[in-house]
Amino acid sequence: MSSERAELVGRVLSGSRALSTETVMFHTAIAEQRGLSAVESKVTDYLARLGPQTPKDLSRLSGLAPASITALIDRLVGKGVVVRKPHPEDRRKVLIEIDGAMTAGAAPLWDHLVKSVREACEKYTDSELGTVIRFLEDAAAITHDSTGRITDR
Repeated sequence: MSSERAELVGRVLSGSRALSTETVMFHTAIAEQRGLSAVESKVTDYLARLGPQTPKDLSRLSGLAPASITALIDRLVGKGVVVRKPHPEDRRKVLIEIDGAMTAGAAPLWDHLVKSVREACEKYTDSELGTVIRFLEDAAAITHDSTGRITDR
């Protein structure tokens, strides 16, 4: 690897680390505003993005142990953030579904970030945005895989 490429890769790693830290701090602030822990907030994000999930699915997605997910769901139900609903195809299962009002209430907390990212996207060509998208998809998959390796899931 050339020294120029090594420097670029180092800057990607450094930038990714800085973005990760700032993202965690932003999500922690959002969670605190909503009366949730950071983990509770991120599990609700899975539900908001992916739709209703079984507790087993949430355990797999998050890397949390099944007992931890059960306790987390109990807390979220108690806070009125999610509801348990019967699974439409298997009576033995339940689906965890986010309360739509809770999602709508959190939306204004995201307004500045979403607006600013949209503005930042204006600086890039469609081709460059395609590259950014591929990198983000790769980075998300690598991070998810890395979480699974740490948690043995």
